[in-house]
Amino acid sequence: MAGQWFEEFKLGQVFDHEIRRTVTESDNVWFCSATYNPAAIHIDAEYCRTTEFGKPLVNSIFTLGLVIGLAVQDTTLGTTVANLGMTDTRFPAPVFHGDTIRSRTTVKDIRESKSRPNAGIVTFLHQGFNQGGQEVCTCTRQALMLRKPA
Repeated sequence: MAGQWFEEFKLGQVFDHEIRRTVTESDNVWFCSATYNPAAIHIDAEYCRTTEFGKPLVNSIFTLGLVIGLAVQDTTLGTTVANLGMTDTRFPAPVFHGDTIRSRTTVKDIRESKSRPNAGIVTFLHQGFNQGGQEVCTCTRQALMLRKPA
């Protein structure tokens, strides 16, 4: 497995994920279409010229998914049962077409599952940064993680 088993996570462990991704206009338009989000701030370049940003913003939910997705290979690929929740999600800076996003994950809490002896709960802090090092997304996520098979 590429992901970590429950027992392999350490409190305070930090993953600076190697894989990065440049966001394209097509990503943003597709995501807005797939999620039925017609907000002009995402898909109408002419309207966006009149805003403080001057250009379309990438949909923040796409950004959140990308930041967590970039973390999967190192943390939860093949070893997670389910996401249990996400809290404290913030978008401190916008993402634009052409921005390259990288992700960092910090293990904030580890505890055994009370209902599943084959799993435990890991709380992750995911942070996304653009090519200039500016934080564009942060989220706390709880995941039900499998224990290593005997």
